[in-house]
Amino acid sequence: MKLLLINGPNLNLLGVREPQKYGNTTLADIEEDLIKLALSNGAKLECYQSNHEGEIIDKIQSALGIFDGIIINAGGFTHTSVAIRDAIAAVNIPTVEVHMTNIHSREEFRHISMISGVSIAQVVGFGQKSYEYALDGLIWHLKQIKDIDLEV
Repeated sequence: MKLLLINGPNLNLLGVREPQKYGNTTLADIEEDLIKLALSNGAKLECYQSNHEGEIIDKIQSALGIFDGIIINAGGFTHTSVAIRDAIAAVNIPTVEVHMTNIHSREEFRHISMISGVSIAQVVGFGQKSYEYALDGLIWHLKQIKDIDLEV
């Protein structure tokens, strides 16, 4: 089972960016923990981060035929990017949207997600644990719908 984690703009600044909202854990720490968690569940996780919308779209498109599932935190693009939404819909790979904060309890403009409608689930509000819950849920979902080879 091959999974792809995509993180969007400003998530490379985790650990220093608004620690009162996002904590002190870096994106590299989150990725390291998730890679280990994926391996312990018979999956291989590749991690990717970009501050550029087109690069995120290119990465989603390149996942077709390679990855069984995607976890995405599109950052601010969550609320604005029809293009990222369309890329997810186009590749038709089971995708889980993830956010460290509860976007529904923040500023009004953050309540709308362009991505949720093409995702199998949305995990929000649990800090870095949101990523772990998203990974667990995606692996569970894939095991339910596919006869996926658990070898990495």
